Amino acid sequence: MSRPETQHKRATYPAYKPSGMNWVGDVPEHWEFRRLKYSATINDEALPETTDPDYEFVYVDIGSVDAAKGIVATETYRFEDAPLRARRIVRHGDTIVSTVRTYLRAIAPIRDSDDNVIVSTGFAVVRPRKLDSGYLSYALRSPFFVETVVSRSNGVSYPAINAPEVGNIGVTIPSIEEQCTIAAFLDRETARIDALIEKKRRQIELLQEKRSALISHAVTKGLDPNAPMKDSGIEWLGQIPEHWKMVRFKYVLWLQRGHDLPVTEFLEGKYPVCGSNGCIGYHNQFTTKGPGVTVGRSGSVGEVNYVDTNYWAHNTALYVKEFRQAIPRYAFYLLKTLDVRYLSEGTAVGTLNRNYIHDVPIAIPLITEQRAIVAFLDRETARIDALVAMVQTSIEKLQEYRTALISHAVTGKIDIRKEVS
Repeated sequence: MSRPETQHKRATYPAYKPSGMNWVGDVPEHWEFRRLKYSATINDEALPETTDPDYEFVYVDIGSVDAAKGIVATETYRFEDAPLRARRIVRHGDTIVSTVRTYLRAIAPIRDSDDNVIVSTGFAVVRPRKLDSGYLSYALRSPFFVETVVSRSNGVSYPAINAPEVGNIGVTIPSIEEQCTIAAFLDRETARIDALIEKKRRQIELLQEKRSALISHAVTKGLDPNAPMKDSGIEWLGQIPEHWKMVRFKYVLWLQRGHDLPVTEFLEGKYPVCGSNGCIGYHNQFTTKGPGVTVGRSGSVGEVNYVDTNYWAHNTALYVKEFRQAIPRYAFYLLKTLDVRYLSEGTAVGTLNRNYIHDVPIAIPLITEQRAIVAFLDRETARIDALVAMVQTSIEKLQEYRTALISHAVTGKIDIRKEVS
């Protein structure tokens, strides 16, 4: 059998054979391919209902696992207060595989775990018997295994797979020495890739901070660094250009709550339906002529979006009903500078009160200056957004490379035995 092609330009094994699985393709001739249940156990331990009510443990739910990062959040419970699904006991070396909402691809290794970590019954806890635990965790996170879990799941809105079916999925089995070598290689390489990804995410954060600062400075200080300034009388606002006037938001624009619309009615249509986090669908009617501005009222509270066409303002958003002393695009930038305390203090939990925004004091320039500020901000934010998009693209490529590297290593498409000393 000829050697398979690999994008990583690394050495391949001398000979290959068919694995019998489309997801896997050919595997090294001396490797085995067998069902997981013959090399690991599933759901060995669970908390009994007789557990001490005061027993305290760290809980991991389905939503606490990220497909790339693993376990990203935990909660602490007493047994008496814990959700009924908090029952699976995990140990160091286990791997948890989500058996519900499998489209989330929530699979994570358990490493250096305390004895009091409990996971949801929505996970299958896979414990290796004849496999290196590090190798197994990578094999279970490889595309061929993950996509098989997803494809064998039943249900549309809540797809699920039972634990025995997880055990019936095949995995590649090299020698134990190769397993350890592959795991060490992937530990090193994925850590390096993850560090690069984290560095790029930090670049995006800094660019976004720069973007926010740019907007804030332009709509509170103007564009002329030599303009005479005066005290605004507002601590958080500080000095403002001398010729700007202080008013309250309601004299610049008037916000109104959006309109009810059942989800089934905005699947199709010509006009965007604007909710708390932007466009959430389309409808064949509109409530508001564009251009316009919306602010998240519930859900993505405080999220500001600009709409350049006629639209339906959804009830999860506030929308600018009247632009009184501001052009729409300037109002968009102005609303983005609201201090977070004006979005939460004095409001109901999880909602944004338009009247509270109306009372916020702001500085406002004349329309001609607003247009100049808008032109400047449109140009400069577009430049920053382009940089963010470039960095995001590089992150996505690194993530794709990470996934491909794991896949190639655990299916034997590359021979890395000489790469780990």
